Amino acid sequence: MKLTINGQIKDLTNTTNIADLVNQLCKNPKHIISEVNGQIVPSTDWPQTTLKDGDAVELVAFVGGG
Repeated sequence: MKLTINGQIKDLTNTTNIADLVNQLCKNPKHIISEVNGQIVPSTDWPQTTLKDGDAVELVAFVGGG
């Protein structure tokens, strides 16, 4: 399945939902906000949010510091 992730097209297998995607790509999923096709998806909805070929996903990580 081809997804656009943070502006880059990626061809992924074994990715059916946002939870799968975040676990594959992110070191610390607790600090991630996701958006699919312009809509924010709360982390509680990640397992039920099915991804489809061509979806645009943005994954944003919170970073602490000062």
